[in-house]
Amino acid sequence: MKANVIVALVVGLVLGFFGGRAASGSKSNEGSAPTAAAPSQPSAPAKPARPADSAVFKVPIENSPVKGSPEALVTMVEFSDYQCPFCSRADATVKKLQEEYGNKLRVVMKQNPLSFHPRAKPAALAAMAAGEQGKYWEYHEKLFANARALEDADLEKYASEIGLDVARWKKDLSKESFQQTITRDQALAGQLGANGTPAFFINGRLLSGAQPAERFKALIDEEYGKAEALVKAGTKPADVYAAIIAKGQERAAPPPAAAPQAATVRKVDVPNDSPSFGPKDAKVTIVEWSDFECPFCSRVTPTLSKIKETYGKDVRVVFRHQPLPFHANAKLAAEASMAANEQGKFWEYHDKLFSNQKALDRASLEKYAQELKLDLGKFKSALDSGKFRAKVEADATAGSAVGANGTPTFFINGRQLVGAQPFEAFKTAIDEEKGKAEKVLAGGVKPENLYAKLMEDAANAPPPSAPEEAEPAVQKIEVGNAPVKGPANAPVTIVAFSDFECPFCSRVVPTLKQLEEGYKGKIRVAFKNQPLPFHANAKTAAAAALAANEQGKFWEYHDKLFANQKALDRASLERYAEELKLDMGKFKSALDSGKFTAQIEAESAEGTRVGANGTPTFFINGRTLVGAQPPDAFKRVIDEELKKAEGVAKDVK
Repeated sequence: MKANVIVALVVGLVLGFFGGRAASGSKSNEGSAPTAAAPSQPSAPAKPARPADSAVFKVPIENSPVKGSPEALVTMVEFSDYQCPFCSRADATVKKLQEEYGNKLRVVMKQNPLSFHPRAKPAALAAMAAGEQGKYWEYHEKLFANARALEDADLEKYASEIGLDVARWKKDLSKESFQQTITRDQALAGQLGANGTPAFFINGRLLSGAQPAERFKALIDEEYGKAEALVKAGTKPADVYAAIIAKGQERAAPPPAAAPQAATVRKVDVPNDSPSFGPKDAKVTIVEWSDFECPFCSRVTPTLSKIKETYGKDVRVVFRHQPLPFHANAKLAAEASMAANEQGKFWEYHDKLFSNQKALDRASLEKYAQELKLDLGKFKSALDSGKFRAKVEADATAGSAVGANGTPTFFINGRQLVGAQPFEAFKTAIDEEKGKAEKVLAGGVKPENLYAKLMEDAANAPPPSAPEEAEPAVQKIEVGNAPVKGPANAPVTIVAFSDFECPFCSRVVPTLKQLEEGYKGKIRVAFKNQPLPFHANAKTAAAAALAANEQGKFWEYHDKLFANQKALDRASLERYAEELKLDMGKFKSALDSGKFTAQIEAESAEGTRVGANGTPTFFINGRTLVGAQPPDAFKRVIDEELKKAEGVAKDVK
């Protein structure tokens, strides 16, 4: 089965019909949604980040921190996140480039703290406060050198170490202008299609991800040559950058419309608490995953109105939330819409939000509630308490699980349709699904049971076969200190990158056990952690599994976790440890101390580096196999590798 790729390093999410993709770490995302047995994906690259194309973007410097001569002929604007491991990796490359190019290269820093890095924004504010005392870059280096230690006490320590007036620094942290700068930089990143970190614009040309120095050099050298030509033609060196970007694009162009993805049907649930219009026994149910700050989502609203007018009671539309991490106000807007839903006015509020996408701050959300004559006290209380936060997060997780990682994404009786497509595209799918539904009803299924029957059939349908494609290059994957079962000298090693909260990862567990029995003594399996950012309990579960590994019971604990994926909170993790008779003091201490955080982050970073950004991803003697594939898919590769091993053994003899 084909894995659906997420391109660039940690989330470089592509705008188009999507507002972007929700992402892990800091990657660009590109590609289609996964099939039913495809991996869960972070909202970030299964392929290496793509090289820069020829498009030039208008990337203003504004009042951002700058390092280098104003007469440098090449300006590199970086969008970065201080908690992103790929950004710290890229920072080392940037420093080498600055040393090599000297006054030919100027570096500008833009702030793009990603929402799933909780300490990234405080770190950005701390760096800007250091900049008020002329020491932005010294502080910047401290942050990247200590990316795992960004708590408030750590940030204050770094301020002291570089000789800042700490009292003044602490006062400056709360400057409203800093918050505005971050919001501005994040909006610019989204506008330019640089929604993941790190992203670089070299004289306006996008290079996404922590790429090798050679790719930077190739682009810098190319742009330097062009800049020299401008100088020779009379442009002053200090005016070169402005001249180059003057006619640049102001936003990333959307990709061409994709054909409706009508062949694959997925089981898509409709929660009872999700807002909807149309009868529950409609012949066609459309489940929409959307983001109130996404311009492409607002663009499709008139189409949905036309569907309602055209099909009447034959169509039901269900709204589910997928607020994307680079849309600063989308999550709160989603919660506000549910607070309006509680008072029976979801769709009126929905229309208000999409009509006012540039004004989704808290004050505006309250104003819209007031205009709709909602009980404002009840509305505010719902937002203050986070009453609907779990609902929004559950929707987002469910969307990611079925492949709704970009917005808007629709499922028409389980058939995926991605993007703000025209009415005709919806009409084709609706008419086909309506015809199928009528046949099911004619077969005796009651209207009220229709959708459940269709989803039951979708869940039981075999996964579609994927088109043939070139196999990725063989990777060198070290087992390292990962938990392993099977003999060390086995001719075939399978390294799994997995996530304990991922439903596709649990689906493949019986397959691996079947392979271990069928190839006894010939294969060994190593487990590496790739907890995805939209799985709230995955990282703690990974730490708990490694704590169990420390006591010699990794695989027993591994099985417990996959058998209980809906109960991975701390109390449940401790209960499983007790059931396995682990030393509870030692187990709890390991979790409390974050003892295995570094290992988990290192494995996750390794996974991203080798292209394991969806889960599960397997490397069979270094050969990539992605997703919860059937045993035969594994056997094909294993048998080929065993044959190779036999050939090598004969040659040795």
